[in-house]
Amino acid sequence: MADTIQGLIDRLTIPGLPSWVGLVILLAIGVSVLAFLAMPYSVFGVKSRLESIEAELADLRSEIRALVRQPVAGARTPVEEDYVAPPRRTEPRMAAPEPSLAPPVPPPAARPVRGRNEPRFDRPKADRGA
Repeated sequence: MADTIQGLIDRLTIPGLPSWVGLVILLAIGVSVLAFLAMPYSVFGVKSRLESIEAELADLRSEIRALVRQPVAGARTPVEEDYVAPPRRTEPRMAAPEPSLAPPVPPPAARPVRGRNEPRFDRPKADRGA
């Protein structure tokens, strides 16, 4: 048993610290995990929050049911009574052109382009000696 504990201590040893530090850290992590698992959710307040959300949801559902069942005050007349037919056209409609799959052809250039069209800068000529 002493060999098992000594082997565990040797594996948990952190360089530069005493040999017992690794065991203490492992023990602290183990106790924290056990405390977290043993702690009921009501300690965190999760249970009370869930209950309040459920109560709000029930209130919203009841309000929606009440709104759906009641007609809206001052509602407009049905659409059939409100409908006005659009005026009729007398001129004949022109058929829409058929869409083509090819892209439109660009118009030809106004003047032929020769070489590169870069701007020219007039630089002052340096005086060439006297």
